[in-house]
Amino acid sequence: MSESVFDKRKLTDVYEEIRKVYLSDNRPWIIGFSGGKDSTCLVQLVWNALSELSPEKLQKQVYVISSDTLVESPQIAARITGSLNKMEKHGQEQHLPLSTNLLRPKLSDTFWVRLLGLGYPAPTVMFRWCTDMLKINNADRFIEEKVSEYGEAIVLLGMRKSESISRHQTMNLYKIDNSLLSRHSKFAQTYIYTPIEDFSAEDVWNYLLQNKNPWNENNRDLLALYQDANASECPLVVDTSTPSCGGGRFGCWTCTVVDKQSYLNNLIENGEEWMEILAELREELKQTQEPQAWEKVREKKRRNGKVDLKTHDVKCTKCSTVINDISLKNCPICLAKDNLEIPLIRYTPGPYTMKFRKEYLEKLLVGQVKIQKQKNDPDMELILQEEIHEIQRIWRMEQGDWHNSAYQIYEKITGIKLESAKEDLGGFGEMEEELLQQVCVDHNVPAKLVSTLLNKEFENQGATRHSKIFGEIKKQLSKEWREDMDVIMDELHQERKEKESVPSSKRKEKTNASN
Repeated sequence: MSESVFDKRKLTDVYEEIRKVYLSDNRPWIIGFSGGKDSTCLVQLVWNALSELSPEKLQKQVYVISSDTLVESPQIAARITGSLNKMEKHGQEQHLPLSTNLLRPKLSDTFWVRLLGLGYPAPTVMFRWCTDMLKINNADRFIEEKVSEYGEAIVLLGMRKSESISRHQTMNLYKIDNSLLSRHSKFAQTYIYTPIEDFSAEDVWNYLLQNKNPWNENNRDLLALYQDANASECPLVVDTSTPSCGGGRFGCWTCTVVDKQSYLNNLIENGEEWMEILAELREELKQTQEPQAWEKVREKKRRNGKVDLKTHDVKCTKCSTVINDISLKNCPICLAKDNLEIPLIRYTPGPYTMKFRKEYLEKLLVGQVKIQKQKNDPDMELILQEEIHEIQRIWRMEQGDWHNSAYQIYEKITGIKLESAKEDLGGFGEMEEELLQQVCVDHNVPAKLVSTLLNKEFENQGATRHSKIFGEIKKQLSKEWREDMDVIMDELHQERKEKESVPSSKRKEKTNASN
C-alpha cells in the first residue's frame, strides 16, 4: 500500500496550498474533469478550498473541461454530463467563478467519420490516431483560446505519481524548480498544477467518501461504478505520453489499442447485459487487425492512391535460409524449387473497403436499435445523425456513391429517412451513377476516377480562382487507378530490383542530376 499523503500533511494544508496558488496571479484555471475518482477528487478539493475565500478574492475564472469522444463508456458519459450540469448550477448558487465546458471533436475528426467515412483502420499501438483527434485536440483548442484571451493559463490535472513509474518520471520531467507548477509539454504560455500528485488511490477514496460532494452528487455511486467495472478512470489526455484508456480503465468502448476491454466484460458480468452488444461490435473491429483479415476488409491501395510494397524476409522451408527478396521462386542456396514461404500480405494495406464500411455501419445501427429497446431509451445513440451526413458526403465525394448508401442503410435499420442538402448533390443521383458506370465500361475508364473528377469540379464551382482545380486534377490522375494487383505488384517488384541493382553511388549521381 502506498504511503498516505495525510501522514505528512493535513487536509487544511492542501486547501491552503490551493488557495495560495489561486491568489498568486491572474492566470485563469482550466481543470481537466474525466468523471472518474481522481478528477472528481481534484474538482472537489478546489471547490472546497475556494469556498473559504471572500467574494472579493474570487476574481479569477475557473473552467472545468471534459472531453466527450462520442464513444465513451456510456456510464461515464452519462455521469460526466450530469456532473457538469450540477457543477454549473451549484457553482452559480454558491457564487463561485466556475463554468463547465463539454468538449467534442470536430465532426470531421469523430471516430465513426474517420473509421467508416474515410476508412481509417481500428487504432493500434503503432497507429493510435484516435487519441489526438478525439481527446488531445479538443483540450488543445480550448487551452489555446484561453491563452489567446488571457495571455497565459494554468491547467489543473488529477495526475498522481503513484499511478505508475512512467507517470512519476513524466511529471518530474517538466517540474519547475522551487515552484508548485510544471511546464506544459506543448504550450510555452501554459503551466500545469497537480494538487493530488502525492495522493495514493486510498487517499483519493478516503477523501471522496469522508467529505460531502459540494455539487450534490453521491460519491458512493462513483465507488459502486468502479466496483462493478473493476476499472480505473481515464484521465483528461493532454499529450501522447498518457497511456491508452483501454484494458482496466474506463475509456472508449471502441478501444482496440488493448487486447481486452476488461471493464466491459466486468460490467456485463455484473448485470449490464446490454453491453454485450458493445463488446461484440468492438471485438469485430479488433479482429480486422489480424493480417489474415486484411485481404477481406482492407484496400490494397493507400488513401493517397498508391500501392506500397512491404519489405519482407522469406524463408526456405528446406534449408531454412532467410532471403530478403520475395520475388524469388527458388532458393539461391539449396536451389529448391517452390519451397519459399511467401508472406500472406505483400503490400501495406490501405483503408477499409467500402463493403466492410457499409456492413459495419449496418451492424452498428442494428446494435443501437437493440440497446434503445433493451434500455427503453430511444434517445441513446451509438452514432449521431450528423455523423451519418458527413460519412455520406465523404462516400459521395471520394467513392462516387451517388446511391447515398449511408442514408439507405440508416433508413433500413432505424426507419428514419435522412436527406442531404440539395447543394451537396450536384444533380447526381442513382440514375446518373448507373449511366456513368455504363459509359466508363464502354470506354475502359475507371468509373471511380471519373466520379471523383466530377465531384472535384462541383466542389470548385464558384471559386474565385478556378485554376486551383488543376492541382486537384493532377493529384487524382497521379493515383493508381488500375485494379489488376498482380500486374501492379510485378511492376513494383521489377522497379525495386532495378533500383537495387544500381550501385548506391550511381543512384546518388542520378538523384543529384534529376534535382
